[in-house]
Amino acid sequence: MLLRWIRQQLGFDPPHQSDTRTVYIANRFPQHGHYVPQRFADNRIISSKYTVWNFVPKNLFEQFRRIANFYFLIIFLVQLMIDTPTSPVTSGLPLFFVITVTAIKQGYEDWLRHKADNEVNGAPVFVVRSGSLVQTRSKNIRVGDIVRVAKDETFPVDLVLLSSDRAEGTCHITTTSLDGETNLKTHYSVPETLLSQSVSRLEALHAVVECQQPDADLYRFVGRITVTQQEEEIVRPLGPENLLLRGARLKNTKEIFGVAVYTGMESKMALNYKCKSQKRSAVEKSMNTFLLIYLGILLFEAILSTILKYAWQAEKKWDEPFYNQQTEQERNSSQILKFISDFLAFLVLYNFIIPISLYVTVEMQKFLGSFFIGWDMDLYHEESDQMAQVNTSDLNEELGQVEYVFTDKTGTLTENEMLFRECSINGIKYQEINGKLLPEGMTDDSPDGSVPPLSREELLFLKAVSLCHTVQISYEQPGDGPANPFSHANGFSSQMEYYASSPDEKALVEATKRMGITFIGSHGEIMEIKTFGKSEKYKLLHVLEFDANRRRMSVILQTPSGGKVLFTKGAESAILPFTTSGEINKTRVHVDEFALKGLRTLVVACRHFSVMEYEEVDRRLHKARTALQQREERLAEVFSFIEKDLELLGATGVEDKLQEKVQETIEALRLAGIKVWVLTGDKHETAVSVSLSCGHFHRTMNILELVQQKSDNECAEQLRQLARRIREDHVIQHGLVVDGASVSLALRGHEKLFMEVCKNCSAVLCCRMAPLQKAKVVRLLKTSPEKPITLAIGDGANDVSMIQEAHVGIGIMGKEGRQAVRNSDYAIARFRFLSKLLLVHGHSYYIRIASLVQYFFYKNVCFITPQFLYQFFCLFSQQTLYDSVYLTLYNICFTSLPILVYSLFEQQVHPHVLQSKPVLYRDISRNSLLSFKTFLYWTLLGFCHAFVFFFGSYILMGEDTSLMGNGQMFGNWTFGTLVFTVMVITVTLKLALETHFWTWMNHFVTWGSIAFYFIFSLFYGGIIWPFLHTQDMYFVFVQLLSSGSAWFAIIIIIIACLFPDIIKKVFYRHLQPTSTQKSQMYSNRVAIGDDFIALQPLSRAKNQLGKISLLRLTTRASAAWTP
Repeated sequence: MLLRWIRQQLGFDPPHQSDTRTVYIANRFPQHGHYVPQRFADNRIISSKYTVWNFVPKNLFEQFRRIANFYFLIIFLVQLMIDTPTSPVTSGLPLFFVITVTAIKQGYEDWLRHKADNEVNGAPVFVVRSGSLVQTRSKNIRVGDIVRVAKDETFPVDLVLLSSDRAEGTCHITTTSLDGETNLKTHYSVPETLLSQSVSRLEALHAVVECQQPDADLYRFVGRITVTQQEEEIVRPLGPENLLLRGARLKNTKEIFGVAVYTGMESKMALNYKCKSQKRSAVEKSMNTFLLIYLGILLFEAILSTILKYAWQAEKKWDEPFYNQQTEQERNSSQILKFISDFLAFLVLYNFIIPISLYVTVEMQKFLGSFFIGWDMDLYHEESDQMAQVNTSDLNEELGQVEYVFTDKTGTLTENEMLFRECSINGIKYQEINGKLLPEGMTDDSPDGSVPPLSREELLFLKAVSLCHTVQISYEQPGDGPANPFSHANGFSSQMEYYASSPDEKALVEATKRMGITFIGSHGEIMEIKTFGKSEKYKLLHVLEFDANRRRMSVILQTPSGGKVLFTKGAESAILPFTTSGEINKTRVHVDEFALKGLRTLVVACRHFSVMEYEEVDRRLHKARTALQQREERLAEVFSFIEKDLELLGATGVEDKLQEKVQETIEALRLAGIKVWVLTGDKHETAVSVSLSCGHFHRTMNILELVQQKSDNECAEQLRQLARRIREDHVIQHGLVVDGASVSLALRGHEKLFMEVCKNCSAVLCCRMAPLQKAKVVRLLKTSPEKPITLAIGDGANDVSMIQEAHVGIGIMGKEGRQAVRNSDYAIARFRFLSKLLLVHGHSYYIRIASLVQYFFYKNVCFITPQFLYQFFCLFSQQTLYDSVYLTLYNICFTSLPILVYSLFEQQVHPHVLQSKPVLYRDISRNSLLSFKTFLYWTLLGFCHAFVFFFGSYILMGEDTSLMGNGQMFGNWTFGTLVFTVMVITVTLKLALETHFWTWMNHFVTWGSIAFYFIFSLFYGGIIWPFLHTQDMYFVFVQLLSSGSAWFAIIIIIIACLFPDIIKKVFYRHLQPTSTQKSQMYSNRVAIGDDFIALQPLSRAKNQLGKISLLRLTTRASAAWTP
């Protein structure tokens, strides 16, 4: 027991928690001795990873989980433990540099998180304690505290609303920071606490809240409050409408009081901090494969060298020459231990073939390169004032490898701006003309503009539409003070704006207003409408909230005459099966006609309750809503009981306009070899209509359908028929339409057949899809044998699952909140920006990083192969060819900057050309620049150049080392320095040959790196350094450069290495040019006419960010430089 208590105190063994928590308001705990207080989290928010104490061990542990870092640590330890040919500094210093740079970056990022946490945790708040209002810090709030929040402040904890300054105990909030929805939401207090509007009354309140344990679902809260009044206990249900979430903001309400129920890291906002699964790009996977191949080469060279050493030493004269006699201990030592020791020594000698600085350079390239997306003015949306946003820089190059795009429809391909177009009432189609509701075919010919009288059915339909919603109203007031919604009923002000959680609701309420049925607002339980100027007040009895399973929402109202009525609206599949009266067949036909026009449809129905029926409904609802266990299931049962025997009133058709340039974008993606799939929750006819209008489906396409499948066998048979049709008619392009029910059946056991049909279709449309089904379809394609790279793009919370599932997730900054943007890898304002993001940025990023990876391996093969060849000339004695300082600085200083700058600014083709010729995207598809063939070419090139470096220098110095005019001899350090000098210049010039786009920075780092090497070598070899125990390099470089023969050798060897490369490039370019090389000729002509100075845009972009109003003047210039 003691051990368990200690573990609990240290946080290793949290105490057992029940399914519910009991919160005593104002922390008035029971006085009896049986009460055991529950333990709750404090109100500190912690988003940081490290503390002062755990930073070093935790960060080192995380860094050494990376295989390259761990490998170099092992090499460093081997160098410390045994006698190796190179100093431990040669491995230790680069490793220390890499670890330190990464630790500083991660430490700085965590410091910023600590700073933000301290700001939040130290914010001043007011709580009721000991009968008075006390100011304290946010982190000191405890569960059970009564907290006061004023207008426009954010809630510091999750609170159950007790009271507000409004008489009805309601308040308005916005949850923009939680789910991105900008509409005002109304929250309610229970009747027994709404009068507790002062500290003294709150102090006298005796109440207990029982609720579920913390849960990440923002829209789910199950609880009840027990209020003790005059020795009587009154129990009221608590739901999401009573809970004020941390991070939300109080609006249009002077102040509220609430009791804290979830604090700190147990608040819903904190539980929604998403640890996104780490996505790895195809380039990173290739890089790891290449590292393993090079590890194999390293082991092969080390084992071969060790074997050859012992083969050579089999002869006595080489095993123990007269000038190097062995000690007695060496003669008697174990041969196995000697073999292992020699193997490890060779491993250390050749270990630089694995480039440790590759990871750091790649990380820097990705981080710095990601700024170009944010700076690109072509991706700026002027109307919404939004720039492109990069949430992760790890996937930049993946944008250049996309093969499938999965897109949502509403808000992604369309504007999500709804406009009421048509409706069907009692089996008759109507249109809105000049704010009047007229039957189809009629025109507005009334000379005085008078509105024709509405029939009973028309009036009931419009009233249902104007009352069945959760719309809020904001009034613009000339004076200050709280607004009274009903002060506007008499026409004092016309500044009234509707706020709705869905654009459909807003469009419908605005349409009924134009037709004479105006929703005035809600005041407590009263909803008021004006019917042609005459006020009508309805009492809101219950709201049956919308959910994705029911696909409908309902309100139960008491009419002005005292009757009880249910109004419901939703998808036709969710309403029509439950209707028993009305023009059902005609309405169904009209709904299909609306859908064929691309309109979004909703069906409206009602039900009138008798007194007995309503009492039963009210009793069942109260019982379900006060249940603490399985509340959702019980509510679903009650909702099904209520929403039946409906009278069909009609249907609405709302238009959602296509976004600008959607058709051109989809066509560009198709030309680039990218297949586009549309995954939507809309009905079949609407989705097909929009697909045709946006160019996803062509009119000439053969549209195949897999819809309304009822069983596995039926689905399988239909799939086989479709596959047969595609095989027999392979000339025509095919499009496939699938619905959600058929997808479920297809994924249950016919995945292969389903995928075969889908892959042979040019375009696929999946309609009536649930969010999880979208993710399943993406996963099915992603894990298929070809392993294609997928991209998902959407704007709503229902798209988050597919955005996270795809290799690359893109969020649209639309009108459905910010959840998609927050969970995406990249965010853009409009779908049309996708073409530039992929065809220009993706193309450039991929080419840059692919070249970076190949070049890194090439220059390290060049670096270490001469070291291996040198062993054949020194009896495998593990003598190093290069000085330790050169070994250390080769990757850190001498060759690092040119490739970094190249990987930031390289452009093989002008951005305008890349966007105007999408077919160029195909040249880099399927990771072609990092294919095994390309990797083999660069590796063999590295070996060839290394052989030329070594044997070119050897031919020069092998027979006669007296290259000085005075006959002075050159030694092994001069030979190694000659090889190293040739190598540094050659690998740098090789990169210069690969560079197509020269900026002043490329020139600076390319020629500067060579100059720095010469200056450093002269400085390093020209001074006797007191802290070095050997001075092998003293005056070596100066003597080398004073030899004309050495200069001649350097020039000849460099030309011998690079001349064949130049010949090959010219030969292939003229005889077998790729489409990219053909475009470069056109690109060069385009570049001449543009302001094409490379680094100018960096400063220009920063200025443009501050001068957005000058956008139109700068767009042309900025588009010219975008990498």
